[in-house]
Amino acid sequence: MANPGALMAAEIAEQPEAWRRLLTESREQIQVAALRIADYQPRFVLFVARGTSDHAALYAKYLTEIVHQLPAGLVSPSTMTTYGARPDLRQTLMIGVSQSGGSPDLIQSLQVARDCGALTLAVTNQPSSPLAEAAELDVDILAGEERAVAATKSYTTQLLALYLLLDAVRGGDGSAMAGLPDQASKIIDDNDHFVRLAERYRFASRLVSTGRGYSYPTAREAALKLMETSYLSAQAFSGADLLHGPLAMIDRQVPVLATINGGSGGEAMRPVLSRLRDLGADVCCVGAADAVKAASAGYALPGEIAEEVSPLLEIIPFQLLSLHLAIARGSDPDAPRGLAKVTETL
Repeated sequence: MANPGALMAAEIAEQPEAWRRLLTESREQIQVAALRIADYQPRFVLFVARGTSDHAALYAKYLTEIVHQLPAGLVSPSTMTTYGARPDLRQTLMIGVSQSGGSPDLIQSLQVARDCGALTLAVTNQPSSPLAEAAELDVDILAGEERAVAATKSYTTQLLALYLLLDAVRGGDGSAMAGLPDQASKIIDDNDHFVRLAERYRFASRLVSTGRGYSYPTAREAALKLMETSYLSAQAFSGADLLHGPLAMIDRQVPVLATINGGSGGEAMRPVLSRLRDLGADVCCVGAADAVKAASAGYALPGEIAEEVSPLLEIIPFQLLSLHLAIARGSDPDAPRGLAKVTETL
């Protein structure tokens, strides 16, 4: 195995520059889409995605419901593709999120939504993809070619593009993002910290990840990264759901990855952290410094971070942990068993 994880490591490191590119080069395209959405005045917003992109869509769902105070949901593509449902989607904005823009069920979902009266928009890394062509509007996330199987830079550029789009719809200029590339670089520069952290969990066979609010998508994406790179059994729960039953499976042999930011979602996670400590759980916390100090291990994010943009930074420590844990366990995260870069779900 020559230089395992080289592609994944390189693409993690590319994220700050990808964010700067998106912040400077996407303004016109995002503004056009935002003005069209504002003129359309949707009453509902639906997102359709798969895998990692589904977690980006979940983030945008929280952003839509909290910032725009519009009802939002994640579509089950099979209702339209397998079961032939044709819902009334007038006054609905449907956004398809996909790195490749090539998943047949997502393409068909946008086509059906458009036929059923929705305004449709594609967020992709391939502006000439079938998904972008199926939608009335599109946003290019400008991540550049992603060669690693485990998505890293395409995930965070999706988060950024969705934030910039929804911020522009409310008349914002994306200024909250100005310092984030530099903060991301600081995390990536702490690479040795995550090499050591990976040794702590090298022999774990299963784990749980958790977060609330804006951080819940981070918990889900962290679990997916660990499953696909290290072949761990990883389950993600919101902090609220974890207390309703799954907490019973937590013991000293089941590490917990907790994302606890400095906002309302992080405050709601404090009682969860307390319960986990009472159980003697090994908690690896990413986020606010005080929460990390109260955990068994973890990483405090640098600087002041607005909660609604914190997921961009929160996931990077888990990307680095996934990379180094896979290598420590003798795997190559660039060649995970049975996985390909583009999965076609029919």
